[in-house]
Amino acid sequence: MVKKVFRVFDMHCPNCAMKIEALEDDLPGVKQIVASYKKGEMVIEFDESLLSEAEILAAVRRVGYSAEAA
Repeated sequence: MVKKVFRVFDMHCPNCAMKIEALEDDLPGVKQIVASYKKGEMVIEFDESLLSEAEILAAVRRVGYSAEAA
């Protein structure tokens, strides 16, 4: 398991952060996602053998936000 920080753009409220955190259920190998709209970032703990950074970024785009590795 690794823990990585991503900047997430366009998060403006707690509901935005909840949408990002809900990706936890959809992505294989994710232990936890903690998103903060105030900081504009998410911290994700995941298994690198099951999930790549590119797949994480694509999932964030699918729910309407843009992101990049911090």
